[in-house]
Amino acid sequence: MRFIIKHEIEGRLRIHVVQGRMTCAQADTLCWFLEKQECVTGAKVYERTADAVICYTGTRGEIIAILRNFRYENAEVPANVLESSGRELNSSFREKLITKVVLHYGGRLFMPDPIRKVWMTLKALRYLWKGIRCLARRRIEVPVLDATAIGVSVIRGDFNTAGSVMFLLGVGELLEEWTHKKSVGDLARSMSLHVNKVWLKREGQDVLVQASKIRPGDTVVVHMGNVIPFDGEVAAGEGMVNQASLTGESLPVRRERGKTVYAGTVLEEGELEIVVKAVSGSTKYEKIMTMIEDSEKLKSALESKAEHLADQLVPYTLAGTGAVGLITRSVTKALSVLMVDFSCALKLAMPIAVLSAIREAGQHGITVKGGKYLEAVAEADTIVFDKTGTLTRAKPTVKKVQVFGDCPEEEALRIAACLEEHFPHSMAKAVVDAAKKRALAHEEMHSKVEYIVAHGISSYIEEKKVVIGSSHFVFEDEGCVVRPEMQERFDALPPEYSHLYLAIDGELTAVICIEDPLREEAADMVRMLKEEGLKKVVMMTGDSERTAASIARRVGVDEYYSEVLPEEKARFVEQEKAAGKTVIMIGDGINDSPALSAADAGIAISDGAEIAREIADITIAADDLRVIVTLKQLANAMMKRIRCNYRGIVGINAGLIALGVGGVIQPAASALLHNTSTLAISLKSMQNLLPAGEEASPVQHQAEAFH
Repeated sequence: MRFIIKHEIEGRLRIHVVQGRMTCAQADTLCWFLEKQECVTGAKVYERTADAVICYTGTRGEIIAILRNFRYENAEVPANVLESSGRELNSSFREKLITKVVLHYGGRLFMPDPIRKVWMTLKALRYLWKGIRCLARRRIEVPVLDATAIGVSVIRGDFNTAGSVMFLLGVGELLEEWTHKKSVGDLARSMSLHVNKVWLKREGQDVLVQASKIRPGDTVVVHMGNVIPFDGEVAAGEGMVNQASLTGESLPVRRERGKTVYAGTVLEEGELEIVVKAVSGSTKYEKIMTMIEDSEKLKSALESKAEHLADQLVPYTLAGTGAVGLITRSVTKALSVLMVDFSCALKLAMPIAVLSAIREAGQHGITVKGGKYLEAVAEADTIVFDKTGTLTRAKPTVKKVQVFGDCPEEEALRIAACLEEHFPHSMAKAVVDAAKKRALAHEEMHSKVEYIVAHGISSYIEEKKVVIGSSHFVFEDEGCVVRPEMQERFDALPPEYSHLYLAIDGELTAVICIEDPLREEAADMVRMLKEEGLKKVVMMTGDSERTAASIARRVGVDEYYSEVLPEEKARFVEQEKAAGKTVIMIGDGINDSPALSAADAGIAISDGAEIAREIADITIAADDLRVIVTLKQLANAMMKRIRCNYRGIVGINAGLIALGVGGVIQPAASALLHNTSTLAISLKSMQNLLPAGEEASPVQHQAEAFH
């Protein structure tokens, strides 16, 4: 690739690609290629100018060599990257907006008056037809008002007013459609599938491979709690699949041999072997797009109320027009009322405010699945945290393996890793990572594994039953025992660690001591949430009373509950809601899913279990918990903006009606000021809610450093 360096500082390069017009597909290809390079920390490509900004580590020569060797035709870009890109959408709407402005003002300046009048009349027919269709459905809504205002202006020969009204309505519709599609597209991309590794069935063995190596016809194994990575057909096994992301149905459906399953759905129970039919993620993206666009989830209660109020105000505006005409005997004053309606501004500004807030949340590493969840966060007075992987680091580490039998320490860790690697939990990852660090190969040595949510795992090795999990599961549910001569060693287990108990054939074999470090920012985050208006902060964990009390004291929560089961977390959330509280639940594991589903707003950590992310209404980046404070600030600011918009719309339009009825301004001026104020409020609603740099999350700081 030929390019010119336009500007550079250490670690940052701005180049101009020497070629003809850069297409959106080429820009996406170059951006994807650059972001895949290990030395590139960030890349942005501008198709209109054929420029690219690249932030990198390492040497200047390395990045120059990469750029010189780049060829569009050699870059194997996944189909879904190009198909789900929002670049072409933005370019298309930008051109439409420029064309509309040029045609409107160009027509006024250069089009002969007779031709322009005919053109305005023909354009008016579209709005008149919408109004007639609305009346035919026996509804008096916004299209009727628009048709009346435009129709009366054309009949009176006031083509300037008619043209201004149609132009501003057209611009408003275009901006609303653009903002809506962009926000929905951004949301869909953030919800799209990101699966790195899958279990491939090969010669009777389950092998962990890169998802990119899977081809149609391969058989993959999906364990309970994991996302189904590809569209396919069940070859073996039976399970309950949560398809809410595609169908909106909350209840899981049974899937067995011969049934079809879809990428992005989650296996809640059981285990499935799936013959892959399609490996592209584009179908998943398209399904998400359709689901979001058709879903009422995008609408907050205030947004829906504004839309209904907008339609309800139309008859009053028409009645007011008639009343003013009868009282003043002035068509001009009556038209001044008709040209100013509250409904247009309400219908345009409110959805834009909500969708813009969702877009801004995405800039902070927060995925919000609908406006009503932001509203719930704003109104929340109770927040419930899971402990492991949420208030504590998502990457706990194994500090010690204490054996209690004849099994060597390394063999005990090998068995534990072999069982734990099938299931998505931070404790399981710690065990697998510890085995990897010791270079312990743990091929499949057991029979089918069974996962008991919030308890543990059981299987068989050489006809001996093996269980690993909590103290309650191993000793109470499974009835395992400690050798009498080992009791003293068992009693001396270090209390500062979390414990995983491994038992073989009913006898304790080893205890894996795991350090579950508290997040450094957890106490600050709790304090800041209280400053933002949350009255009650609760921690719930399946850990022991001793561990829970220590964490609760250090974090500063108002209440904590230890040794709780998943259903108990959900029951607590329901009890709080029944008491009139608005509840946020934050978790990362399979055991948090019932509570996440029960809460007014369920928040999942991005590197937690797939099922938690699927069920949750909001997903946050795992880097820094203070992003939850940013979310709360965003939600509060969104609600404040919506209320300010409402007051501004009512105040401005009421003032314009008063001026029109008083004869101070003409109908054309009323229409112009009304539509201009509507666009101004809408454009204001598209601006970021949080001041740059002041309240930004660490994710945002990284983005700003790149830009």
